[in-house]
Amino acid sequence: MSACAFDANDYCKYAHVWIADTEQVWQSAEILEDYKHGSSVLRLLLEDDKKIDYKIDVKSKQMPFLRNPDILVGENDLTSLSYLHEPAVLHNLRVRFVDNSHIYTYCGIVLVAINPYEQLPIYSEDIIHAYSGQNMGDMDPHIFAVAEEAYRQMGRNEKNQSIIVSGESGAGKTVSAKYTMRFFATVSGSSSHANIEEKVLASSPIMEAVGNAKTTRNDNSSRFGKYIEIGFDQQLRIVGANMRTYLLEKSRVVFQAEKERNYHIFYQLCSYAVDSEFTDLHLGSANTFHYTQQGCSTRIEGVDDAADFMQTRRSLNLLGIKDDTQMAMFRVMSAILHLGNVAFQSKDRDSESCFIAESDRHLALLCQLLGLEIQEMTRWLCHRKIVTASETYVKPMGCEQAVNARDALAKHVYAQLFAWIVQHINRALHATDKQKSFIGVLDIYGFETFDVNSFEQFCINYANEKLQQQFNMHVFKLEQEEYMKEEIPWTLIDFYDNQPCIDLIEAKLGILDLLDEECRMPKGTDQSWIQKLYKTHIGTSKNFKKPRMSNTAFIVCHFADKVEYQCAGFLEKNRDTVREEQINILRSSKIPKGSLLQLLLELFQEDKSTGKSPLRGRVSIKPARPGMQTSSKEHKKTVGHQFRNSLHLLMGTLNATTPHYVRCIKPNDDKLPFTFDPHRAVQQLRACGVLETIRISAAGYPSRWTYQEFFNRYRVLMAKKDIIFTDKKQTCHNVLEKVIKDSDKYQFGKTKIFFRAGQVAYMEKLRADKLRAACIRMQKTIRGWLQRCRYTRVRSATITIQRFARGHQARCYTKFLRQTRAATIIQKYFRRYTQRKRYLRMHAAVITIQRYLRGALARRTFHLMLREHMAIQLQRWVRGWLARRWYARAHAAIVLLQCCVRRMMARREFKLLKIEARSVERYKKLNQGMENKIIQLQHKLDEQTKEGRLLALRLTTVEASRSVEVERLATEVELLKKSRDEVQHASNRILSLEEELAALRAQLLNAQAQNHSLQKQSDADRIETQQILGELKEQNGLLKCEKDELNLQIQQQSRELKEKLSEKAVEAKQLQNDLDEERSRYQALIMQFSSLEEKYDGLCEEVEGNISPEPSSKEGTALAEETCASLLSSDSTDSESLLKQLQALDEDKGSLDTTLSLKLWKRVRELEQEKKSLQEELDSHDEAEAESAVKDVRDGIRNEDDAEEERMHEPVEMYKILKLQTIEKENERLKIDLNELREGLLKGPEGAAERLQQSLLRRLTDANHELEVIREENLMMRAQLTDDQQYAKATLAGSSEARKARGKGGHTDWQLLNEDGELGMAYEGLKQANSVVETQLNVQRRNHEIEVKGLRSELQAVREESGRQQQLLSQNLQLPPEARIEASLQHEITRLTNENLYFEELYADDPMQYQAYRISIFRRILELMQQLEKQDKTIRKLKKQLKFFARKVGDMEVVGAADRQPEESSQQPAIQRKEKEFQGMLDYKKEDESKLMKNLILELKPRGVAVNLIPGLPAYILFMCVRHADFTNDDQRVRTMLTSSINSIKKVLKKRGDDFETVSFWLANTCRFLHCLKQYSGEEAFMKFNTPRQNDHCLRNFDLTEYRQVISDLAIQIYQQLIKVIENTLHNGIVPAMLEDESIQGVMSGMKPTGLRRRTSSIDGEACAHTLDNVIRQLDAFRETLLQHGVDPELLKQVVRQIFFLLGAVALNSLLLRKDMCSWSKGMQIRYNVSQLEEWLREARLQQSGAKEALQPLVQAAQLLQMKKKTDEDAEAICSMCSALTTPQIIKILNLYTPMNEFEERVSVSFIKNIQVRLRERKESPHLLLDVKHMYPVTFPFNPSPLGLETIQIPVSLSLSFINLV
Repeated sequence: MSACAFDANDYCKYAHVWIADTEQVWQSAEILEDYKHGSSVLRLLLEDDKKIDYKIDVKSKQMPFLRNPDILVGENDLTSLSYLHEPAVLHNLRVRFVDNSHIYTYCGIVLVAINPYEQLPIYSEDIIHAYSGQNMGDMDPHIFAVAEEAYRQMGRNEKNQSIIVSGESGAGKTVSAKYTMRFFATVSGSSSHANIEEKVLASSPIMEAVGNAKTTRNDNSSRFGKYIEIGFDQQLRIVGANMRTYLLEKSRVVFQAEKERNYHIFYQLCSYAVDSEFTDLHLGSANTFHYTQQGCSTRIEGVDDAADFMQTRRSLNLLGIKDDTQMAMFRVMSAILHLGNVAFQSKDRDSESCFIAESDRHLALLCQLLGLEIQEMTRWLCHRKIVTASETYVKPMGCEQAVNARDALAKHVYAQLFAWIVQHINRALHATDKQKSFIGVLDIYGFETFDVNSFEQFCINYANEKLQQQFNMHVFKLEQEEYMKEEIPWTLIDFYDNQPCIDLIEAKLGILDLLDEECRMPKGTDQSWIQKLYKTHIGTSKNFKKPRMSNTAFIVCHFADKVEYQCAGFLEKNRDTVREEQINILRSSKIPKGSLLQLLLELFQEDKSTGKSPLRGRVSIKPARPGMQTSSKEHKKTVGHQFRNSLHLLMGTLNATTPHYVRCIKPNDDKLPFTFDPHRAVQQLRACGVLETIRISAAGYPSRWTYQEFFNRYRVLMAKKDIIFTDKKQTCHNVLEKVIKDSDKYQFGKTKIFFRAGQVAYMEKLRADKLRAACIRMQKTIRGWLQRCRYTRVRSATITIQRFARGHQARCYTKFLRQTRAATIIQKYFRRYTQRKRYLRMHAAVITIQRYLRGALARRTFHLMLREHMAIQLQRWVRGWLARRWYARAHAAIVLLQCCVRRMMARREFKLLKIEARSVERYKKLNQGMENKIIQLQHKLDEQTKEGRLLALRLTTVEASRSVEVERLATEVELLKKSRDEVQHASNRILSLEEELAALRAQLLNAQAQNHSLQKQSDADRIETQQILGELKEQNGLLKCEKDELNLQIQQQSRELKEKLSEKAVEAKQLQNDLDEERSRYQALIMQFSSLEEKYDGLCEEVEGNISPEPSSKEGTALAEETCASLLSSDSTDSESLLKQLQALDEDKGSLDTTLSLKLWKRVRELEQEKKSLQEELDSHDEAEAESAVKDVRDGIRNEDDAEEERMHEPVEMYKILKLQTIEKENERLKIDLNELREGLLKGPEGAAERLQQSLLRRLTDANHELEVIREENLMMRAQLTDDQQYAKATLAGSSEARKARGKGGHTDWQLLNEDGELGMAYEGLKQANSVVETQLNVQRRNHEIEVKGLRSELQAVREESGRQQQLLSQNLQLPPEARIEASLQHEITRLTNENLYFEELYADDPMQYQAYRISIFRRILELMQQLEKQDKTIRKLKKQLKFFARKVGDMEVVGAADRQPEESSQQPAIQRKEKEFQGMLDYKKEDESKLMKNLILELKPRGVAVNLIPGLPAYILFMCVRHADFTNDDQRVRTMLTSSINSIKKVLKKRGDDFETVSFWLANTCRFLHCLKQYSGEEAFMKFNTPRQNDHCLRNFDLTEYRQVISDLAIQIYQQLIKVIENTLHNGIVPAMLEDESIQGVMSGMKPTGLRRRTSSIDGEACAHTLDNVIRQLDAFRETLLQHGVDPELLKQVVRQIFFLLGAVALNSLLLRKDMCSWSKGMQIRYNVSQLEEWLREARLQQSGAKEALQPLVQAAQLLQMKKKTDEDAEAICSMCSALTTPQIIKILNLYTPMNEFEERVSVSFIKNIQVRLRERKESPHLLLDVKHMYPVTFPFNPSPLGLETIQIPVSLSLSFINLV
């Protein structure tokens, strides 16, 4: 495919073109050089950076296709492309499908749908509602947009419509048709209660089961065509439907190719074979039947046949097909399966006969299921009857012929069953009401071409030729209408006409005609028929060709492609014959009467008049005598003839309707999701006519812009002087004449400008160049300014640097001069220092030399003197040695003698000691004086220590004397040395001194040894100390480890506690969400209840007309409402049990008084609240225990003192338990007293006061007695405590005296007693015991003081109770008997309530015990209230009797005093009535109640009341009436008053529910009435907001809590009605105001139009302009009205929040479905519009209403449009910012993002995948759109009124003069 004539200027450098490619079909390339006229080569750069030379045929002047600008790629409509050709269409579809995941694209009037092979969330009901009511083109392409277009045109033009869905197998035709019907069923509904729309949808699963099968291309391929007509009535509601089917593929019943399946219904039946209901069918696995296992693919991945079968059965039931009829159908289908397993056998291979074995199980089952004779069936399955003119005979058939006959029978039975199912579906969908129009949905096979094409493909392609012809004519007609409407001169557009191909097929002597003729020949064959085709059409028809290498095939040139058909089987399939004998056997079924017999008769019984099956079957039954059976031509019609007739009928129907086209495309053959095969796509685009539409559009003026769109888009090309704002059309004329010189390239219409192909791209190029030039100029200016700024900064910086540099240089020079002078001075001093140092060194050297010389001379002299001295010493030592040797010998002899003498004396003494030791008396003396001995030993030890000390002193004196002696000797030695003459004389003395010196040296060595040993010992001690320190360090480390472990445990526990706290917070948040959900659910139930109530009222009005209900019915209605409210408000188990009790009471007594029930409900609610509070206290207690456990871990284990203290507390706890038991007993006794008192009161009024007084005095006496007993116990405890204290003091005193006595005993006794340390240990133990005793005494003292205080408080409480009892007794004695009884009972209830509060505090630690106590109290109060009600009834009866007798007495007195009245009156003075003060109550007569409701509610005009009167006046009036009824204790009036008010308000809302004034007015009054009931209910929670005067006006007799619930429900209904009214008012203007309104002038002027070629019928005309200012003004009006009517501020915030949610949700939903709205400039416009709304919130002071948060999804969507979308940081920012958007919404916006200018970039696919990966862990709703019907739960916070009831004045304008002020 090549381009047409071209403009060389378009083929310039950097332009892009398309060239053919074998792999991608078309490949993009960039032009490297400008093309010049006459050049034969075009230099191109491919996308893989490969450069090529593209050859151009200069003669044909054909160039490669130009590529559209990137800004036009991805358009919603293919016809909006500037260059319209095949590569542009293919590229646009690929970009939308693969990159943007958009499966729908417009191509003019055609919707192209590409099968994604993946479930997409774009078909939900919210999507349907989003497309409903929208013009085609306003939203993104969708199948729902086509359905809405057809639906709107049907209603607007009152003309029937058709939607033609076509495509290949597997392209998604069936799914598209299904979604179309779902759209109609959803938006239209049904006109009756027959649920026709559900039946229409239910027909799809049935038809898919019996008509769809798995093929190699599609798992759910429709093997038949169908046309469904959906009928609508005058109100465009579905009234019925009808289905027509075409060309069922019967051959699939008996044969399936590899990897294909039979029809789904067979596999569904086999999946339920084991079910007990289907055991009679004798089915098994699908692999066991020949008709279901030929394709070797009995299962489909991801498909559950059993579930589909149940869906099929449900659909059959919904369509009214009974279970027995369904079982009959299934028996016939099972019989077909068994028929396929019947096996034929022959005796030999070439035998012409066959037989069926007698043991063939499947034949027996076939006959059993259908009630056939097995012998007859066996015979006619193996034989056939041949009838000639003269005779009839039966001929056996071979195996192959028998199998063919069997398969023909199976196909015929299934085809008849299929037609029967279609007939029953049509019967179920038959229109019961009058049908005005219909929409037909045609789901038909597309153009097919396979490797082997047969009769089925021929018929399919023939049907597509007819549809393509109709499509071409319709497209041409629309083009002609468009040009005529715009008054554009046009010429006839040449388009492909496929009439010759149609004539080849259906004309006389055409293919079908010759085929029918050959079928009528007795011996006609496929070969003879093909030869006739060759002879007739070769050379005469250009659409018919003969293959070169085949004589059994022919080629037909269809509009899409050339198709080669094999003639084999054409005649047999066209005849479609079945043996008449086999049909007769089926007709003669012997099955008993029932659904199966009826089904068989309907399937196979002939019509007597025509011989045709009543099911309009297309199968001919071959008779035994073809020429003698009948002469009807209808019976002889072939399949081809029938198909041609049905096709003509279909074309007639389509031509009589307005068609809409859906072309389904199969993107690949492997069923891969979002995978695009360009070869397959191009093939289908050519086949389905999309490219033909493009060609027809391109032949004229494909690009069409309105003048406003053109002006906004290309205003940049206009000079300011050329712009005429008052005449934009003329401005466009002037611009185009200057820009485009060739006037044939465009045409001016009435409302649009028409361009030739390529001109929009040229205009876009000019616009981009102009914007680029403007950008360059702006860049130039800005860059110049930036450079000047930079130069200024650089110059200033340079001057500063120079200044600092010069200063630095000057400082450096000054520093140099200073350093030079300093260096000179340093040199001077250094030189002086060096010279002086040199001199000193020389001087020292001279002195040293002198010293050494003098020393040498001195040493020489010393050595000489030393030698002389050494000689003298040697002499001295020798002489001394000789003297010492003699002395040693003498000393040794003397010592030896002394030792011998001493040994002898010691032996004698030892003997004497041994004798003394053996004596007994010695032992006794020793034993007797052991203690004295120990003391003596201690004394001896002391003496020895003293002796040691003396010896030490002596030793020191000796050492001192020795040192003195040494000094003396030294002086002597000195003297001897000095005196050389005396040296010789003193030599002996010197030797002795030397000996002493040696001894001293020995002693020194010993001291050193001892010192060494001590050092060793110290080292050992040090080592041991180090070891001990190491062990201590180890222990310290272990302790640190333990400490760390404990810290870790503490941290872990703290983390766990934090986690628990966070979990608690999450749970609290979840509970809050659950509460909101419950409120939403409850309010939804209220909404449903109100809708059901409206329906019920409507039905009642229809049935009863204007019959007014009786008062009893009103009361019944009120009671029903109360019961309903009570049921709705009861959730707890206590409420349920109470409800059961009330029901039991209703059964026993007939009816229960409303007052009692309301009181009981109030009490139930109080108990529930108390239960919740107790649960909260329990939770807080658990948390406190957890915290204390952590604290215990941190502080360590408690010490023993704490344990002792706990043990000391045990008696206290026991005392508390005993005290609690005592109080419980007292409570039981008081209950018994109360029962006695109640019994006394219930006996009657006689003597009631006396009995009451006696019982109270008796109770007072008992209380005094108990007080005395408590006093005695208190005194006894005090005495016991005093004794304990005295004992403790005595014990302490004794221990102290003992210690003093022991201190005086002396040291010796203490040592004797404490010789083993036991006494010290005993003393320490005694100290600890004393401390423990003291602690216990202190604890007992504190406990005693606490008990005394408690007893005193109890005593005071008893005294106060006694005083109250006496005061009550005195008050009761002053009251009348009736009031006295009531007051006493009220006092008892109050007392029990106080006891309840006391026990609540007492049982705070045991909630279960407290709950049991509460239940018992509640039961008792229930009994008390029941008895009170009985007493009230008795009193009311007595009052009535008293009134009756009083009236009689009064009449008698009037008659007697009539004569005396004038005289008395004349004598008595006049009495003036004192005017009473208004108490804020209103009274009216009972018969005026209806008048009150009429004037105050039904006929009240809200506008007048709101303007002239105070807000909420009707609510105040109603409450004052209720208050008076409460004051008079008239429960009947209260009930009727409230019921009438509620019903009247509902009537007003039903009548004027669309008026915002009325709804808002009654919402305000209902809320005010509810607040009044709370404010004046007498409850403390509400009374604290009142003034003392208002508290005086509280209700006295009735508790209206349940009525408050009913009125709250009514307020919720009114609120919901108000939101609906607001939604209906704003809905149509939200999208234009939030998305389309150009609030910022000039921002959206560059918006390119969508380019959709909207049909004239799609536009209703210019809609009213909706701007954001209009919306804001409407919001102001809403707010002013609500404030004027006195709506509570909190409720106003909730209304505003709901309105803003509606604004954001509708705008965001539209944004998600509109590609033209997803751009950067649109995001800025949306943010500006949102800022305007936020400004309105600030001005209205509603920032805290939550409305701003409701707009967050829209705000984040606008921010997403403006954010960068390139890097990972951008992805992270998007994921963190878009928290209010779901993942599908984020991905959808990124896919829809569309650049408005060339310098903008699209979002890459990799970036979108990155976002998907990051958002994968989010857990959120999978829905794409927001639920615009979502409504936040509404609450009504208490808002007390400062207005006093006594200050309210009733205006005359209300006409309430019959009401009296009280």
